[in-house]
Amino acid sequence: MPDAVAIVIHPHRKDAEDRAMDMARWLRNEGVRAFFPQRGETADRCQMVLTFGGDGTLLAGAEFALKYDCPLMGINMGTVGFLTEGDPDQMELIFRSILSRNYSVEPRGLLQVGINDEPEKMLALNDAVITRGGYARLIQVETWIGGEHWGTFVADGVIAATPTGSTGYSLSAGGPVIAPGVECIAVTPVCAHSLQHSPCIVPADAKIRFLLRAERDQQAQLQIDGRSVRTLTAGDTVRVSGAGRSLKLARIREYRFFTVLRNKLDEWSSSGTEHNHT
Repeated sequence: MPDAVAIVIHPHRKDAEDRAMDMARWLRNEGVRAFFPQRGETADRCQMVLTFGGDGTLLAGAEFALKYDCPLMGINMGTVGFLTEGDPDQMELIFRSILSRNYSVEPRGLLQVGINDEPEKMLALNDAVITRGGYARLIQVETWIGGEHWGTFVADGVIAATPTGSTGYSLSAGGPVIAPGVECIAVTPVCAHSLQHSPCIVPADAKIRFLLRAERDQQAQLQIDGRSVRTLTAGDTVRVSGAGRSLKLARIREYRFFTVLRNKLDEWSSSGTEHNHT
């Protein structure tokens, strides 16, 4: 019997809230505690974090899955998702799978992100992005890979993405699609001023260092998985490497990455709009 199940809900979707409340009632009727970490509720142990929304909601749930070191499963309430597992029509199947622990776990590598020499490190499932944000001019970012100077990006920004994040902002910026399970990091400039600066794939254990050049009066934003976490000023350094740990995605069926990719690209093409970072 599960210890507890955490439920994370898209904050602006009534249908997601309704489905989540249904799931909570089903679980509680079976003697399983369902709690809502977005409301500040906690548990001593957690079998699974269950999200109701899209890939962005699943990214929000990842924080709690890492905290409890448990699997994460997303119920997709909208269009095709790269990370979400089920849809509302599968609610009973998902409920029974949780109760019986009849699901597989797929590991997804994480990035570790640090600023300057500060001891605190942040984790990213998708990407770490240095972006000019509202800054008027292109930013200049010196880049080192494993201690070797690669060059200076004069660009709107630069992205360090996991394979999971390769289908997000990095793909929009011209980066490659990387299949899950490949251990690497994609470094992708955003609208670089020079064509010499193309995307680059480096090993997952590479030590990447980005320096916002001090010779120029400039500012930038550091974003982790789509959330702005820090304003950077000239002379600040962002260090990125593989975290050496994984997020566990729960699957109730075989995950067919290239089928999902094809469907998602068809969806974007038919809508005529660019996809969001998250």
